[in-house]
Amino acid sequence: MAKFKFITPNRVTWSALFVGLGSAYFFLKGDTASLVIGAALYHLSFILDCIDGKLARLKGNGTVFGGWLDYVFDRIRVLFCALALMGGQYLSTHNELYLLAALAVVFLDMLRYVDALQIYKMRMSMRMKIEKVTMERKALEEEQAQRDATAAAAAGTPEQPKVVFIEDLLRENPGVEAEVLKQQSGDVVDLHAQFRNRFPWYTRFRQALLRSRIRPHLISGIEFQMFIFIVAPLIGQILWTTAISAAALGLFELVIMYKFWLSTRDFTRLMEKLATEPSNAGVIAEHLHRGRHRRGGDAGDDDQRDALAQQFPLPERDDDLGFQPYPEPYTPHASDIETQQLRALPYWAESEGSVR
Repeated sequence: MAKFKFITPNRVTWSALFVGLGSAYFFLKGDTASLVIGAALYHLSFILDCIDGKLARLKGNGTVFGGWLDYVFDRIRVLFCALALMGGQYLSTHNELYLLAALAVVFLDMLRYVDALQIYKMRMSMRMKIEKVTMERKALEEEQAQRDATAAAAAGTPEQPKVVFIEDLLRENPGVEAEVLKQQSGDVVDLHAQFRNRFPWYTRFRQALLRSRIRPHLISGIEFQMFIFIVAPLIGQILWTTAISAAALGLFELVIMYKFWLSTRDFTRLMEKLATEPSNAGVIAEHLHRGRHRRGGDAGDDDQRDALAQQFPLPERDDDLGFQPYPEPYTPHASDIETQQLRALPYWAESEGSVR
């Protein structure tokens, strides 16, 4: 398809949506022949959905809007196909379990995408914090070394080393074990050490899957959609297949959450190790006990407040990609002062708060 100029990734994405909606139309009919046609159309739609991204990378004409379009159309296709498949079976059998199955499919698909995006965001935030702290620590070490070195030795500024993460090395070398990569690369940041220590068999299992060209994500979105919208209509066991697929995907998501929780513990230990100053985590500053929305202290306490603000600084934006600073205390305007003066007048209470 890449040989034809008129075939663009966005057009392939639109084609995948229309073919998926055609699949939903046949699912809604509910008879055996329509279910088979719907399953075949959904498989074709899924192939087109997998092609658009690969085509964009191959031709180098991918766009941010195209990525957003692919994401939104995937959710629309799953929503319409789930409602049509389960709704068609409900109209044929009047079994209310099909309505619950439709809700379960839509919910799990939403949970999978939301969880994946949020975990990705948190992992990027952890990586940014580690890189920042590591670079600051290297800079301090180099500055100390330059103070102690002679003038000739301190003439050049050494290049700061790049922070290496074990997941990047595993992605570039899928057939090599993590311990081997650590020994070869030296100082490597590993945010999956606890998971790997608790489940040593997983590494061998993962290597066996990769050698057989099998994805380690055995039950994720691809398999979930395949079983519900292709396998289930073909074998005629929609409820049982949906229940088993939903349970497998839910278990897989729990494993991902558990693995991410262990990664956060590795991150906390690593940050404590890299920290150059004692942490103030869990400590409330004295000037914050009164609340940021209240005024406290006289004008002569500016030096004390500045010292406390330096000791307990606000979090920086790169600590949390979604961080928004707390609004500053409200500054009274001249109109507010005039209103307070009016309220002090005797006729204010008599007129029940209305100014004439």
